Amino acid sequence: MIDDTFFALTPERVLESVEVGGRRATGYAFALNSLENRVYDVELEDGARLVTKFYRPGRWPREAILEEHSFLRELHEAEVPVVPPLDLDGAGETLREVARDGGGAIYCAAFPRVRGRTTGELDEEQAARLGRLIARLHLVGERRPAPSRPRLDPVTYGTASLERLSASPYVPDELRASLFSTGRALVDACGPAFAGAEVVRLHGDCHHGNLLWDSSGPFFLDFDDFLAGPPVQDLWLLCPGRDAEALALRRVMVDAYQTLRRLDERTLRLVEPLRALRILRYAAWVAHRYRDPAFTRAFPDFTEPMHWRRELDGWIEQLEHVRAALA
Repeated sequence: MIDDTFFALTPERVLESVEVGGRRATGYAFALNSLENRVYDVELEDGARLVTKFYRPGRWPREAILEEHSFLRELHEAEVPVVPPLDLDGAGETLREVARDGGGAIYCAAFPRVRGRTTGELDEEQAARLGRLIARLHLVGERRPAPSRPRLDPVTYGTASLERLSASPYVPDELRASLFSTGRALVDACGPAFAGAEVVRLHGDCHHGNLLWDSSGPFFLDFDDFLAGPPVQDLWLLCPGRDAEALALRRVMVDAYQTLRRLDERTLRLVEPLRALRILRYAAWVAHRYRDPAFTRAFPDFTEPMHWRRELDGWIEQLEHVRAALA
């Protein structure tokens, strides 16, 4: 079994790994909120502040992380507002390895510390601005493939998630049959909608928590889930609701997007299938990571039957939404 924990990541190793361009850390390292990886706000002796990201062992091979970094550089060069990784050695290297006891390594990268605010709600002007911004991101994304990153489709996000959950000891025996029959029905219902859909490189997890606003406007953070998939994935997460107001804002965003890049309007019906795949993926992710104490604390009722009854009810409801959207 791959050791995907961070138990070997001691404070000393955190500080040793973040020295950039010969500058040493002062000893200040503040852990930022992150479940999948470990992220620290670190101060250097010259007063500079960095955000250092330690990638979970075993999640991504080196080439996949470097592909993320390459995409960030492409976006930055195209003046899309992102935060690219720093050159760690003056020779263009953006990834460093932290040795672990017993072999193996934890990959880490450093980013400039940026300030901004999140917003959970958009007005029409903000929605239009984001539509154009995401179009610019996708114009860069369509230039080349992402061979080392996943592809967002019903197999990778749906079937694979169900397979991972089926091996989990946390799903109660009395709910397994109902849960997995509903899950398979969800994946089957989603499948036909993806046939022939355009695929480009995406942010992949473009929700409000990964978007900050400063005096110059919005900028994107955290490309850890960067992948290839339908462009609408980066649009619906910023207007995820089903009510009239959310649909109207999504329409504003899509119209603004199309002033810079064409979007096949038929792919808007992928919103509910994409939501379904995200629900399945999330459940499988928590199950797979649950032995990590951070996940145990964050999801204390995950092993309780009541949690899985609510999960089943949510899957049944989402299946109805998918079928209605694709009817």
